[in-house]
This record gives sequence, C-alpha cells and structure tokens, in this order.
Amino acid sequence: MTELFSTLAGLLVKAGIVALVANEVRGFILAAPVLYGMYLSGGTVMALWLGFCSLAGIALSVAAPLFVARKLKLIPVRA
Repeated sequence: MTELFSTLAGLLVKAGIVALVANEVRGFILAAPVLYGMYLSGGTVMALWLGFCSLAGIALSVAAPLFVARKLKLIPVRA
C-alpha cells in the first residue's frame, strides 16, 4: 500500500513540474510581444533592459525547478 502512495506522490510531483513549466512557457510567449512593442515604440535602453530582465526571470524560473527536479531524480536524465 505504501508503494502505491509513493507512486502516486511521484506522479503528482511530476505533473506539478510539467504544469509549472507549461505556465512559464506561456508567460514567455506572452512577454515576447511586450518586448517587441517596446522596440517598435522606440524603446530606450532602460526599457529594453527591464524587458530583458523580465524574460531572464521567466527563464530562470523555468530552469531552476528543472535543475532541482533532476537533482532529486524526479526527471530522468537522458544519456
């Protein structure tokens, strides 16, 4: 019975990781038009830098959970 709970917990954690990554990818897709809009409106270097930092934060919030999941061996590493 404990093995069943362990398997279900592992599947739930993996589903949560997939949902987190999907949400962050959606955020990245939605942030790209913002940067393009700043560029079209003659965005200053500061505005472009803020946009870049926003996108870097999104990328980091995707990469960090994936790194932790791999370290915890929740996501198999392909050879």
